[in-house]
Amino acid sequence: MKQNRILSLLGIAMKGRNLVSGEFQTLDAIRKGSAMLVIIAEDASGNTRKLFTDKCSYYGVPVEIFGTKQELGRAIGKDFRSSLGVCDAGLADVIMKQLKENQNAV
Repeated sequence: MKQNRILSLLGIAMKGRNLVSGEFQTLDAIRKGSAMLVIIAEDASGNTRKLFTDKCSYYGVPVEIFGTKQELGRAIGKDFRSSLGVCDAGLADVIMKQLKENQNAV
């Protein structure tokens, strides 16, 4: 149930233009400091995970692993997406809170 809420929050972020997706846009947002939270798909490749976890730890951006590429893509009205960057602090906080609750529920 919580998972749907997180995916709908990502859709809201996309509609409000507070979300970037795809490797290049997400990395750019991390470097510029506009990404407040990065989400990596559970089925992303090891290289992709390492790339984003390294970049995020260097720039001090929280990173979460959640959903499949297909779920993330569908949530924002795109094809498969292995990485998303949430660029709104308020939305990032709400999504992180939901992710924590989701992990505790499992």
